[in-house]
Formats: sequence, structure tokens, C-alpha cells
Amino acid sequence: MKLDGRRESTHVEDRRGLSGGSKAGLGLGGIAIVAIITLLMGGDLGDVFRNVASSGGMQSAVETSYEPTAENEALAKFSRQILASTEDVWGNYFMDNGIGTYKAPTLVLYTGSTSTACGQGQAAMGPFYCSADEKLYIDLSFFSSMKQQLGADGDFAYAYVIAHEVGHHVQHVLGTLDQAHSQMGRMSKAQANRVSVRIELQADFYAGVWAHYEGALFGSLEDGDLEEAIRCASVIGDDYLQKKAQGYAVEESFTHGTAAQRMRWLKKGMETGDIRRGNTFELSDNQL
Repeated sequence: MKLDGRRESTHVEDRRGLSGGSKAGLGLGGIAIVAIITLLMGGDLGDVFRNVASSGGMQSAVETSYEPTAENEALAKFSRQILASTEDVWGNYFMDNGIGTYKAPTLVLYTGSTSTACGQGQAAMGPFYCSADEKLYIDLSFFSSMKQQLGADGDFAYAYVIAHEVGHHVQHVLGTLDQAHSQMGRMSKAQANRVSVRIELQADFYAGVWAHYEGALFGSLEDGDLEEAIRCASVIGDDYLQKKAQGYAVEESFTHGTAAQRMRWLKKGMETGDIRRGNTFELSDNQL
């Protein structure tokens, strides 16, 4: 992905090194295992916090000395450039389609853990978006985990991860996310999981829409870039992750969609560039 000379977003809070400390009980790997298993079995972020705490793995907030590596600094710059791209793409899209002025989210870079309006964020949870403060949170070490644990690597794969979280912000701005969350609060766990799948697949679709216009506006995509994103989508499907973690998949606990679904919606967004084609909420389970 060619980003030389591209601007960097100023909608960024750099909290790296402002929180951290030693773990009581579990190490980071142990927390990651607890978090992954909890999420894959249908738990939410609150369940993750409770399970990690009960396992003796919550992190105490202490200040640490922090010196980012050259690789970490490069990833921070890359993230700021991708966020800037989403600002340009969605800003133009909203104006061109009569939606109004696009209000960009804030990207928070942190290490270990950080406070959010949605609760305490932990690096082991991976990147996430909080609609309550309109911020997306990422510990840049996640990209190393993608490469080492899932075999998903490449700058465009990393860009897809950021664009997916920005996709949740677009859902929030359009009112879709808040409406879906309201519905989920009145449903059983199984029903809420099915709504969650639609939320995540639409965010994948919106990431694809961003990629469609990123390539058209800036000519930044190179050979293999799209394949990197598709490969990433394939290894973060619920079925793939559950089989990797426990040897089998439980469909009722899916919260993000299967590998095939995630690839399909990402590709659809890339091909159409039209958010009207991404209403995952109007489709039956079989149509997803």
C-alpha cells in the first residue's frame, strides 16, 4: 500500500506508556486466552472483564517508562494515515450522497489498558470502538499478534482492521449501531448474537466501501493488497477462531460471522462502493 507523503490525522490521542504494570496472576497470554474463549462462547466485554478478574489477571494501573520501538512508531504513523484516509473517504461520501457532514472519530493509541466511556479497555481484547465517546481504541501490539497467531500480515490487512472499527463509527453516525444495541438489550443471548453478527458484517462491508474509494481516490493499492485484507477476514471468522481454539464451532455463539461471510461482505463493499447495498439487517440468516 503506497502511503508516501500522505497526511496524518490529527484526531488521535496517544496514550502509549500512560498505563501498564505487572499482572497479578495471569500473564498477557493468559488474559488473551481468557478473553478469546469468553468472546467466542458468546460473552460480551463485561463478561471478559469479570472472567479475567476472577482468574486473578486484572492489571493494576501504574505508570511505567515507555520507549516506543521504531516498528511501533511506524505503525503509529501508518494508523494515523489510514485514519486520515477514512476521514477523506467518508467525508466525501457523506457530502456526495446528501447524508451531511461526516464527524470523524478519534483514534486512541494505548499500551496494556486504558479507560473508555464503555469501561476499561484491555489490549487482549483487540481493537474496539466505543460509541459512547466516539473513539476507536487500539494497542499496536495487536498487529504483531495478528501475524504471529493468525498468520494475517501486511499493511492492507492492518488497514482493514482500522477501517472495520471506523465502520462501526459510521454505523453510529447513521443511527444503525445504537438502534441495534437497543434491540439487543431486549433479546435473549442467542438472539442478540445474531444481531451482533449483522453489526460486524456491515462493518466489514463498510471497510470494503472505504477500500473501494481509497483505491479510486489515491491509487494507493498495490498487487496483493486486496488479498491481504481477504486473508485477514478469513482468519477472524467465528468458525475459524473457535475451531482453532477448541477444535469445533458453536454457531449459536457466533458474534462476528463466519470466515466466508466476513470475506463475502468485505468483497461486496470493495466491489460496489455503495452503502445501500450493505443492509445486513434486512436479510435472513441464510442470506448472510
